Amino acid sequence: MAIALVLVLVVVGSVLFHVLSPWWWTPIASNWSYIDHTLVITFWITGAVFAAVVLFMAYCVFRFRHKEGAKAAYEPESKRLEWWLTAVTAVGVTAMLVPGLFVWSQFVTVPEDATDVEVVAQQWQWSFRLPGADGKLGTSDSRLVGPENPLGVNPNDPNGQDDVVVEAADLHLPIDKPVKMLLRSIDVLHDFYVPEFRAKMDMVPGSVTYFWFTPTRTGTFEVLCAELCGTGHGFMRGVVMVDSAEDYQAWLQQQSTFAQLSQPEQVGAAEQLRP
Repeated sequence: MAIALVLVLVVVGSVLFHVLSPWWWTPIASNWSYIDHTLVITFWITGAVFAAVVLFMAYCVFRFRHKEGAKAAYEPESKRLEWWLTAVTAVGVTAMLVPGLFVWSQFVTVPEDATDVEVVAQQWQWSFRLPGADGKLGTSDSRLVGPENPLGVNPNDPNGQDDVVVEAADLHLPIDKPVKMLLRSIDVLHDFYVPEFRAKMDMVPGSVTYFWFTPTRTGTFEVLCAELCGTGHGFMRGVVMVDSAEDYQAWLQQQSTFAQLSQPEQVGAAEQLRP
């Protein structure tokens, strides 16, 4: 009886913890709600299975407890039970997977008015590049990466001259403006992860991955690397600050452009692109 009661209390406590926990009441970015809705669906499905299994165990412990003279009935298989379990499992797994397809579609379908923001990862720091007055990011090339051009911006691309370069410093974003995060690594695998934004994505050398979101609350949020990238992985941290429109413009005016940072080195860097 005691064991059966403990199992029932485990189920009741688990349900109460989920219902009373406020973890989904902190919307900070636009993609929070639809990702959380999918997680809630998964929790309810797996929670129902968990509760059913534990309660069934409690029933069995109580119903089939030891009694003098009682003998267990041997039943090696039940076709009817197997079909039921197969069907219920298939429905449950489908119900968990299908919403994820819609969430992924939203996650990578970028609004036309989103601003491109490039995130460049390297052992073990974060750097960023934002479009300048022309609203366009210039192209980049890994062969151009060097001490004077750490992000590998193409000096021959006129769109890149006014790009704002933020090397190993905080990234600022304006509130309520959609941004497309272009993720690039210049050495090994990394993963750009801001827990409060409910967003993360692998960064693969030689490729550009992306996702988008709209910050909906001002504040300071920590950037983590969610992919083991070497001995300094645990220290690869950064900061994203979501500002009001006025504060963002004030910060932007204080930043240097690619042309300002690398004017003397552009001729030499351009030579590296020649075959």
